[in-house]
Amino acid sequence: MTDQQVFKAPAGESVATATIVTGRTGRRAVRIRGSRPGFWVYAGLAVVLVASVFPLYFSFLIGSGDAQTLRNPDKSWIPGGNFIENALSVINQPAVNFWPALWNSIWSSTVIALSVVVFSTLAGWAFAKLRFPGGPALLAFVVATMAVPQQLAVVPLYVLFSEFGWTGQVGAIIVPALTSAFGVFWMTQYLRQTVPDELIEAARMDGASMIRTFWTVGVTAARPAAAMLFLFTFVTAWNNFFWPFIVLDRQNPTLPVALALLQSNYFVDYSIVLAGVVLATLPLLLLFVVAGKQLVSGIMAGAVKG
Repeated sequence: MTDQQVFKAPAGESVATATIVTGRTGRRAVRIRGSRPGFWVYAGLAVVLVASVFPLYFSFLIGSGDAQTLRNPDKSWIPGGNFIENALSVINQPAVNFWPALWNSIWSSTVIALSVVVFSTLAGWAFAKLRFPGGPALLAFVVATMAVPQQLAVVPLYVLFSEFGWTGQVGAIIVPALTSAFGVFWMTQYLRQTVPDELIEAARMDGASMIRTFWTVGVTAARPAAAMLFLFTFVTAWNNFFWPFIVLDRQNPTLPVALALLQSNYFVDYSIVLAGVVLATLPLLLLFVVAGKQLVSGIMAGAVKG
């Protein structure tokens, strides 16, 4: 048996029809149809989209012009035809070492992102589902480390890696970033809300060890959050400039450090600099295009299961 009720929606939103369904067992469920965002929601999303895309478009606009494009008050907002030429200038400059820098960025960002996901999932599972003395205090200490500025660790880290002889090597930017306090907190909160304790107890009663329970229950439930953490960490590591600029040299830089060398000349051609910025952004856009569908489907699957 079904009963339909029509509710008056606020201004700017459509009318929603709620259908109350009574099953054979007497349980009642509510289905809402016809509800969709109003005009102001789409307008706000459009403003956010334009604000997000505009910096990249402006970089491409200047990068497709010449040395006078940025300084020209009457410049056109239509891109020019010099982007490929400027991009080749970035790639072919010997001082930039574009291809080694690109490989260093890809390699370091991938290793850092994978390591953060693995260690954060393990730690998050322990903090969320295991009971051990000092667990809450240790989690609070991990979260409190996020308040420590990165600049405070620069001098001791540089002295340490100088003693190891790692200055100028990519390992010097990978090792300090193998774990993340934010990642531990993120996975702890997600696993605490997603995985019920009854499911773990059922797995243990079936004879599964804690490692087997983590692999079959925890890893499966953590995939949407792990995908988000991987992308967030990859982008953060890719865009990191401060520490790589200090510990690496010009012969073995990452891509942000290499692009900074374009501004070391007496005369800075911003069309070439911003063409390099667009080149450095393209791998991130490609990553989101390739992994975006899987990421959204994973998040939706996790939301439905939750």
